[in-house]
Amino acid sequence: MPFDVLLVDDHKIMRDGIKAILNRSSEFRVVGEAENGTDAVQFVRKCRPQIVLMDIGLPGLNGVETTAEILRHQPDCKVVILSMYDDEHSVVSAVRSGARAFILKRASDNDLLEALRMVAAGGMYLSPQVSDRLLTRIQKGDLEARQTPKLLEALSPREVQVLRLVADGKTSKEIAVLLDLREQTVRSYRKTMMKKLGVNNVAGLTQLALSTGLTQAAHGSPR
Repeated sequence: MPFDVLLVDDHKIMRDGIKAILNRSSEFRVVGEAENGTDAVQFVRKCRPQIVLMDIGLPGLNGVETTAEILRHQPDCKVVILSMYDDEHSVVSAVRSGARAFILKRASDNDLLEALRMVAAGGMYLSPQVSDRLLTRIQKGDLEARQTPKLLEALSPREVQVLRLVADGKTSKEIAVLLDLREQTVRSYRKTMMKKLGVNNVAGLTQLALSTGLTQAAHGSPR
């Protein structure tokens, strides 16, 4: 039987292209599509696809955050991340979140299918361009996989999600919808983060998030 796949990308033309590739294979079956992370998480909870093929640069919850949420609800789901860029920060973040593969959008049809086959069989996959670049940097001793600064290590993964959305200008109500939380819970997270980080208001949270490169405003939305 083919493996059930959920496609997650905010561009329909990209979803259509990937769907066409998978439809030519008897190994994988597209059972759903989503335009953002929140919808993806809800679909996974309801329909439990075996594989999620997802863009890293989603609106709202990005692909890395969505991966963590999906695996919190369905640990046996296999997430494959798609990206336009091969920077080590994105790769390391994706793998740390639990993704089983990181594929560049410029990969060939055969590379995409090979990655899905490997992941379906329980393995992991990195696009050759990604693995070659990382290995080269490791050999040179100058791999700088930028991680969340120590100041943010006091925050839980959920608090980091809330912080990024606060800094991106989202209201407590909008964050509650995106993360499937109560609005009062979001306010509680904000209060706790202010205490942990030593800031007194939302402006302080935003400035800190920008200074650490946590927000889309600082680095742009990765595609």
